[in-house]
Amino acid sequence: MAKIGIFVGTVYGNALLAAEEAEPILQQQGHSVTLFEDATLADWQAFSHDVALIITSTTGQGDFPDTLSGLFHAIKDKLGHQPALRYGVIALGDSSYEHFCGAGKAFDALLQEQGAQRVGETLLVDATENPEPEVVTSPWVEAWGAQL
Repeated sequence: MAKIGIFVGTVYGNALLAAEEAEPILQQQGHSVTLFEDATLADWQAFSHDVALIITSTTGQGDFPDTLSGLFHAIKDKLGHQPALRYGVIALGDSSYEHFCGAGKAFDALLQEQGAQRVGETLLVDATENPEPEVVTSPWVEAWGAQL
C-alpha cells in the first residue's frame, strides 16, 4: 500500500476537518498516513517518491491559507521536476467568489508543471452547496485511495 502525506491549508478548520476524516479512511485501506497542518519543505520531500494529498481552502483573491502558503512557495521556488510524486487535491471554496477554489487549482497546476502524476480528478467543494465538506470529501477519498 502507499505512504501518503496529507498536507492541509486551513483558515476556519473545514479543510482540517476533511483531512482528519480522510486519514482513517486511507488507513483502513492499508495505507500509511501522516497529516501535516503546517508542513515544511522537508516534510514534503519525505514523500517525493510516494503520495501527497493536498486539502486546502482558499482565502482572499484565490490565495493560500497561511498554513500552506509557505510550503507552496517553497515547492515552487526550490523544487523542479517531481516525476516520482503521485498526488491528489481537494480544494474547498465558495463559488460566489471570483477565484473559486483558487488555492487548490494553483497547487494542482504547479504539480502538473513539475511533472507529478495526479491520481484521479481534483475535487472542488463548494461551501454554498456543501457546508459540511466531509459529506463530499469522504466518498472521494475512499475512491481515490482505492486507485493508489
